[in-house]
Amino acid sequence: MLPPLVFSVENLETRAQLRKRSYSSTPNLLRFEKLCRCILSSMEAEHEPKVWYVSLALSKDLTLLWIKQIKTILWYCCQFLNQLKPEILQDSRLITLYLTMLVTFTDTSTWKILRGKDLPEHAPLSVSSPVVAAQFSDNLLRPFLIHIMSVPALVTHLSTVTPERLTVLESHDMLRKFILFLRNEDRCRDVCECLEGCHTLCLMGNLLHLGSLSPRVLEEETDGFVSLLTQMLCYCQKYVSQKKSNLTHWHPVLGWFSQSVDYGLNESMHLITKQLQFLWGVPLIRIFFSDILSKKLLENQEPAHAQPASPQNVLPVKSLLKRAFQKSASVRNILRPVGGKRVDSAEVQKVCNICVLYQTSLTTLTQIRLQILTGLTYLDDLLPKLWAFICELGPHGGLKLFLECLNNDTEESKQLLAMLMLFSDCSRHLITILDDIEVYEEQISFKLEELVTISSFLNSFVFKMIWDGIVVPRESQSEEIKLFLMTMGDEDCPLWFWLLFRECDFTLYPTENAKGEALELFQSVHGWLMVLYERDCRRRFAPEDHWLRKDLKPSVLFQELDKDRKRAQLILQYIPHVIPHKNRVLLFRNMVTKEKEKLGLVETSSASPHVTHITIRRSRMLEDGYEQLRQLSQHAMKGVIRVKFVNDLGVDEAGIDQDGVFKEFLEEIIKRVFDPALNLFKTTSGDERLYPSPTSYIHENYLQLFEFVGKMLGKAVYEGIVVDVPFASFFLSQLLGHHHSVFYSSVDELPSLDSEFYKNLTSIKRYDGDIADLGLTLSYDEDVMGQFVTSCSRPPLLGFAYLKPPFSIRCVEVSDDQREPGGRLPTSSTCFNLLKLPNYSKKSVLREKLRYAISMNTGFELS
Repeated sequence: MLPPLVFSVENLETRAQLRKRSYSSTPNLLRFEKLCRCILSSMEAEHEPKVWYVSLALSKDLTLLWIKQIKTILWYCCQFLNQLKPEILQDSRLITLYLTMLVTFTDTSTWKILRGKDLPEHAPLSVSSPVVAAQFSDNLLRPFLIHIMSVPALVTHLSTVTPERLTVLESHDMLRKFILFLRNEDRCRDVCECLEGCHTLCLMGNLLHLGSLSPRVLEEETDGFVSLLTQMLCYCQKYVSQKKSNLTHWHPVLGWFSQSVDYGLNESMHLITKQLQFLWGVPLIRIFFSDILSKKLLENQEPAHAQPASPQNVLPVKSLLKRAFQKSASVRNILRPVGGKRVDSAEVQKVCNICVLYQTSLTTLTQIRLQILTGLTYLDDLLPKLWAFICELGPHGGLKLFLECLNNDTEESKQLLAMLMLFSDCSRHLITILDDIEVYEEQISFKLEELVTISSFLNSFVFKMIWDGIVVPRESQSEEIKLFLMTMGDEDCPLWFWLLFRECDFTLYPTENAKGEALELFQSVHGWLMVLYERDCRRRFAPEDHWLRKDLKPSVLFQELDKDRKRAQLILQYIPHVIPHKNRVLLFRNMVTKEKEKLGLVETSSASPHVTHITIRRSRMLEDGYEQLRQLSQHAMKGVIRVKFVNDLGVDEAGIDQDGVFKEFLEEIIKRVFDPALNLFKTTSGDERLYPSPTSYIHENYLQLFEFVGKMLGKAVYEGIVVDVPFASFFLSQLLGHHHSVFYSSVDELPSLDSEFYKNLTSIKRYDGDIADLGLTLSYDEDVMGQFVTSCSRPPLLGFAYLKPPFSIRCVEVSDDQREPGGRLPTSSTCFNLLKLPNYSKKSVLREKLRYAISMNTGFELS
């Protein structure tokens, strides 16, 4: 029997010190091999607890040291396994030895000490015994948090395998001890630096899990718990990167991370993520925001009754604003900025700290950001009550206070702005996932009048951020970019910028005098503002001229643009809606005129502009226009183009083109390319709005045709020629690049494509029963005719409308026995583009026979 002193853990070195030493020499390898064999031999002894190596863990003086030692031993086992070769006999024996070590000390079911009467009474969570015996001294709490509570999903495993062991932690009020220890900034930083980011998340997950099991403790220690969670997230946030580099590693929760990543945690990451979800779960949110949620919103006694929905942008604004969804016997007052609450009060500080916690989690746990937002918006009354809280801040309420915070680099200002950011991010997420019925009729969370108030607040706040120079572009814009900016974001002419200029992006950064958080703040409030603006564009909820800035005179803006002032350019880029559309059009025309003068495209006394002459046959207007204009340079396309028409007899038409003939040509060619018969574009059901045809690819050169269409529309806009091209709103959103936004909702755009399908789809959302009972399937059928009747592998250049002879169908009389499923197949006369269909008895037989004949891809033998 081996004496226990063989496994003395006195004078243990730290893992970092051990790594510095070389164990590659033969004597060291032999010593380590003997150590492992002695340890395993001790674990096999029967009824000898004093001999078992694991028994050292039950000593209050040796527990933590034992854990450090076994972790180091197992680490070396892994290191040696990487170097050994199984084909060598001696190495194969060592591989077996080290694997046995790993299995033995990672699978507690092999430990005899945990079986039957050999289990000591204090073993259920014996590792906590030294901490308890030392009366929770800081010297032992620290290593307990670092080495025990950082074990991935430890609390989850304990609650699943041995739930009775959690009672030991609860009986000693361990969570409160952890909170009191870690709320100290220096101690919390020390623990985080020892663990690094990956294992800090593990510790955080275990603490959150314990908190969910001890709500009473959290209610009493909310401030301390919020503080330590914020500090842990801030530590991790320092190493979160926005993009991949040579110094970053991918983490499934943090994203690109500049610290080393322990990939051994990947298998446990789903459990760790589930623990982190307690942070934005309803129970913790109710505890943290109890002061806000406990307040009742003021109520009116006269309810406003809901009325049936009406088509988009048709219902008068006054009637729409009177709507409200009646959920109870009374409806609350509309929340508006009133002021009166001191920002230095304990209540305000507590709410600000909680908002900082959640805002930090959004910017740190980047890969589960949407989960966090969804959890924070689950309670319908949280966001309106948070808005009510914001409205009460400061002497005058909301806007003035937050505008002052922009220029104050104090901790108090940062916390207030973090509250605004959290409100903006969560509200934007909520409105994005709500459909029109929930926003306009049911008015979930916010009343329509409140959305008007909020959008007014945001509009002013974003304008001031830009106009006061809180954010500036990284580089100045060129004249063409300013043309691009003039028309971006308006519902009346959102296509101009796409037709004339390539898509571009601008990088913003805070000014030297601004806080580092200014850019994140701008992105939050601007994103929330634009979601409201786009919702209002689709279906009005705000009064007329609500989005305009009355204090921004067009003449001032024009002067700013002439001086190449960045703030004027940013106004046009980010919030063009604050300027009347008429003024933007005038500015655009003025810029076009200046550009023409600069390019020499205007007639002067000393020079005449270059003129491009084209000849167009009336009978082949589209083909001739396509061939002669598609190759023109950008400069020539912007210049003067003169058109000579040739009539159907081949004779030149009389008349001189002084822009009138070109306008006629342009309008006619645009009319033809958007004809659905050409199959470049299709129309929506109902309002017949245009969008690219999904089957436009049947044209061999369909991409070139789309490019040609864009040039023609661009030329019309450039010359100020008004054309009637009603595009579907979902298509315009694609052109504007909205679909690149993480908050873009294709479901919101669905009504502009198929309003009936949208109505049916959203009705499923409100179905109270089991959806499976409806037996629904979602499928899409598309019938494309071609390659069977014409004998050609490609359709005509301009579509089947130009097929000669024209496509036609003839019914062929056949006997009764040939009309059944086993009868005659459809045939075609390809010389005449004629499809001959037998008079089948059923539509299903016709479909089956026609598809069979087409798919066989044979000649005359089937007929």
